[in-house]
Amino acid sequence: MGATKSEGFTTQQLELAKIARALAHPARIAILQYLAQVNACIGGEIVDALPLAQPTISRHLKELKEVGLIKGEIEGVRVNYCIDRQRWLEVQALLGGFFNTPVNKQDCC
Repeated sequence: MGATKSEGFTTQQLELAKIARALAHPARIAILQYLAQVNACIGGEIVDALPLAQPTISRHLKELKEVGLIKGEIEGVRVNYCIDRQRWLEVQALLGGFFNTPVNKQDCC
């Protein structure tokens, strides 16, 4: 299996791809929606809110944290998570810029 070739792509294209990979699972979307809804730093409550096992949620939280969409704060033996508002705005701008790219009317298909 070959390595992913990243040269030849812009920093923005690589960043968008990384974000898209993080958002490409319905559990991660559900986690982000839940965190946005409760608007607070929470930990174990996520397990009660979603139909997934704790280890599965932890794996998805790790993916979201790696792209910076959420941040975690250690409190005793647990980690509380919340949406990283600054990064959220950056991602909104990146995705908005991508989807606001004009597409000419085409009759090719």
